[in-house]
Amino acid sequence: MSPGNLPKCDQGNLRETCDFSLRSTTCPICGPTAASQEIYPANFTVDHFVPEIFSARRTPDRVHYRIVRCSRCGLVRSDPIGNERLLTTLYSASRFQYGAETGDLKTTYGRYLRKLEKYHAGKGTLLEIGCGNGYLLEQALNDNYRVVVGVEPSREAVAAAAPQVKNRIVCDIMRPGLFEENQFDVVCMFQVLDHIAEPVPLLDECRKVLKPGGLVLAINHNIEAISARVLGPRSPILDIEHTFLFSRSTMRKLFESRGFLVEETGPVLNTYTLNYLLRLAPLPMPVKESVLRATHRLGVDSIRTTLPLGNLYLIGRVPRDYHITPRA
Repeated sequence: MSPGNLPKCDQGNLRETCDFSLRSTTCPICGPTAASQEIYPANFTVDHFVPEIFSARRTPDRVHYRIVRCSRCGLVRSDPIGNERLLTTLYSASRFQYGAETGDLKTTYGRYLRKLEKYHAGKGTLLEIGCGNGYLLEQALNDNYRVVVGVEPSREAVAAAAPQVKNRIVCDIMRPGLFEENQFDVVCMFQVLDHIAEPVPLLDECRKVLKPGGLVLAINHNIEAISARVLGPRSPILDIEHTFLFSRSTMRKLFESRGFLVEETGPVLNTYTLNYLLRLAPLPMPVKESVLRATHRLGVDSIRTTLPLGNLYLIGRVPRDYHITPRA
């Protein structure tokens, strides 16, 4: 599949080639009239707008935008954020550095993909938005999906895709007109809604490309998880990449507001290596690096465990008689 017209990122001269202006955000559930309260002030600088920081599964650095909570529904979001073109530029140039972790990601996300079987959506056509190097597309083929398609802005991630899925990935962002209406039985989004500037247009586009009765599977960080509550401002989910942070309640409200029938939500069991867990730990960087080196020398950094460590999933269905009602 041919790539889209993603903006190029001149990494050697970002200050001259990119617009670093910020844009305000509003609650996608309650609309622009809803008030919000600040939770944490911003602590970033323009120097943090680089592809390395906007790359998947990097070591957290506790840098974030101003974080606010909607006074009506409780949705947590960043406000203001980088403008859409800047973010698209950074994600298109983001690094693919998690190849060693794709096996664990297949295990985790494949576990929830198989949950769709009880809803009888069929294993015909599947679209994954933000598919990285296509590891979940490989898993879907192994699970006997007939046709799989991915969308991914990172050129480096697409270049790293396995041969059996590389030509099934569109190097682009999900946008109107990229796919025909009523084309897919299943749409998957793993850690995508956390990162985008406008969830409502994305969900509306998902609705359009899904067949009547089709299913959407979304996995996101959970702002109400025990880990997030205990760590507070030290939580790794407070990150400049994250524009929205959901709870089970706000995830449900957002999908229902766009006409999806929510079949189920719940906590996610993630499979991690000890190395990855330590990289997430809120330790001073010198201490963290020393511990990582020690576990590597001892040969225990690849030990795996499965834990409910702060993510949530949602399964939604498109009603057969669905009609989008514009939000007031």
